[in-house]
Amino acid sequence: MQQATEISRRDPAERIRDTLGRLGSERDIWVSTSHPDHGPHQVPLWFLWDGHAVWLCTGAGSATVRNAREEPRVRLALPDALDVVLLQGEATCYPAAEVPEAAADAFAGKFGWDPRREEGPYAYLRVVPRTVRAWRGEPELRGRVVMREGAWVG
Repeated sequence: MQQATEISRRDPAERIRDTLGRLGSERDIWVSTSHPDHGPHQVPLWFLWDGHAVWLCTGAGSATVRNAREEPRVRLALPDALDVVLLQGEATCYPAAEVPEAAADAFAGKFGWDPRREEGPYAYLRVVPRTVRAWRGEPELRGRVVMREGAWVG
């Protein structure tokens, strides 16, 4: 188990730079959705950051897609409790046949897998973050909001 060592407080510009770096390089993100009748649902998915939005892909009949269609507000989290990045935004769902080609091509390029060519129906979700929080340990809890109302803070 990795232990926290000395944590130095980053300035806002460094936090944003580090957050953007992780969004551009990581593979997995936890997706949290909710349904008014069935409650919360959380699942890890591959993701692509296009510089403005997170793109995800999953089965068209999945709970994630059903929930996002019913309640588009979602939360996303990168999988590292020592270097937390949480995003909140609204999901827009696209059937695989209707996803913007540039996004689908970039997703396929990153993962070597193109859901548009699969037999089963897939759907893409595009999440534009409205709020982003990023922190490393207690020294960074203050100022952890690095995006507010869709604009980077700092």
